[in-house]
Amino acid sequence: MAQVRAADAAAMFRACADPTRLRLLALLHDEGEICVGDLVAVLGLPQTTVSRHLAYLRRSGLALVRRDGLWKHYSLAPAAHPFHGAVIECLDRVRDAIGDLARDRRTFRGLAKCCPRPVVTARGRKR
Repeated sequence: MAQVRAADAAAMFRACADPTRLRLLALLHDEGEICVGDLVAVLGLPQTTVSRHLAYLRRSGLALVRRDGLWKHYSLAPAAHPFHGAVIECLDRVRDAIGDLARDRRTFRGLAKCCPRPVVTARGRKR
C-alpha cells in the first residue's frame, strides 16, 4: 500500500467521526451526485449546517462539488490513494449496520427531488 501522510489520514478519520458527515458520506456513496437541497430535506438540518459539513468533507478530500447555476451538487470523490479507497470500502461495509444510514437512504429514494439529477447518455455525457 502506498504511503499516506498521517495528517491526511487523520483528516479523513475526523471527517468520518461526525454523525452528520457520516450520513452525508453514506448518501453520496449510495446515490451518487446529490444537490444540497435534497441533502437538507433528508437530514432535516438547516442548509447552513449541511453546507458546513459538506465543506469539511471537501477539504478532507472525500467529496467533490459541481456548480450548476444556483445549485451545488456533491458527489463522493474518487479514491486518490489506497488509504482513501480503504476508508470508502469501510463505509461500504458498515453502512447497512447503522440504522440512521438505512433510514436516510429510504427517505432519499422517496423524496420529491428539488433539482433534476443529470442524465448520463450512452456516450457518458451529462444532459
